[in-house]
Amino acid sequence: MAGSVKLTRIGQIAVNVRNAERAIEFYRDVLGMEFLFQVPRMGFFNCDGIRLMLAESESPEFDHPASIVYYGVDDIQQTYDDLSKSGVVFTSPPRRIATVGEIDLWMAFFKDLDDNTLGLMSESPTS
Repeated sequence: MAGSVKLTRIGQIAVNVRNAERAIEFYRDVLGMEFLFQVPRMGFFNCDGIRLMLAESESPEFDHPASIVYYGVDDIQQTYDDLSKSGVVFTSPPRRIATVGEIDLWMAFFKDLDDNTLGLMSESPTS
């Protein structure tokens, strides 16, 4: 039986990187994310109130690819075009994944410099 604790808010997401300096430049300068601060081997970004931490692994148990982080965007095709022009290589172009009621869910995927898969997602009225 569940207790009274209810986890409902994400405070931070960690993404493993091999070189924090290089990763910070990619996320800040190529992806255009809001840089917050940096400490040795780590960089922090604001994602609409959720903090993203890029960190070099300190021990083997944490040295693995990250879970997929999906970034919500209003216009997935425009974001895809803009990031492609900035040198981001996508593993798949934007495509409709599902229609749920009156909403189409679109996604596109790319890799960061450390081979972590990242996703773009957008919801739009059914066409």
